Amino acid sequence: MTRMIPSLSEAIGRIAVGCVGIACLAALGACAKPLATGAINDPHEVENRQMFAFNVAVDEKVLKPLAGGMGGDGRGPLQTGIKHVADNLDAPGDVVNNILQLRLGQAVHNTLRFAVNTTIGLGGIFDPATAMGVEAKETDFGETLYVWGVDEGAYQVLPLLGPSTARDTAGQVVDYAINPLRFVIKKPESYVASAVKLADKVGSRSRHSDTVDSILYDSADAYAQARLLYLQNRRYELGQAPADDTFEDPYAE
Repeated sequence: MTRMIPSLSEAIGRIAVGCVGIACLAALGACAKPLATGAINDPHEVENRQMFAFNVAVDEKVLKPLAGGMGGDGRGPLQTGIKHVADNLDAPGDVVNNILQLRLGQAVHNTLRFAVNTTIGLGGIFDPATAMGVEAKETDFGETLYVWGVDEGAYQVLPLLGPSTARDTAGQVVDYAINPLRFVIKKPESYVASAVKLADKVGSRSRHSDTVDSILYDSADAYAQARLLYLQNRRYELGQAPADDTFEDPYAE
């Protein structure tokens, strides 16, 4: 029989490794000098611009044609169902981060949302939870680190994933490691989950087609525009800055 849940020693090992990493990040954050509101910390701009150019080339040759091939604006029944499933796959990770942030009310809220959409919503294809008033309260480990006092760190551009910061990059790694569904969904089912997440990224490109095109292909300095947009939106999400409604942020999903 395929083992569905890791052994106790494996779980303890994973938690121990995670705690060591978290402690190191927290220590680094405590030593870092916080930036003034609105400041941009981009000491690796040359390398970031090179990675940004690579990502734009991938978008032009791969993502944009795929998004266009989906037809419509990315909000059709199929694309919406894919997005719902992808969001549902992230929900257990939201619950873990809620607990780590000591936001227990939100943890209960997100647990209820996951339970409703997984059962009544047929694995997340539909979103009855929102209709019931249990709307998404998304979070991530980058926000957890912020709650713990870890500084934003340097701006980064990740291959394929796009804009980030040192704190949020660490958060993405930990989010992948701590999502409880990783311990439950094994191969080959895990490949299906990965395919759904990838399809959702293409759908997101389609939903935000006009905005992404205006940033990447119409801006005088696409790199600077994408950087500003990402940092403004991320700081707004964390309550550090007021909203800037000039653009619908394609990096928010």
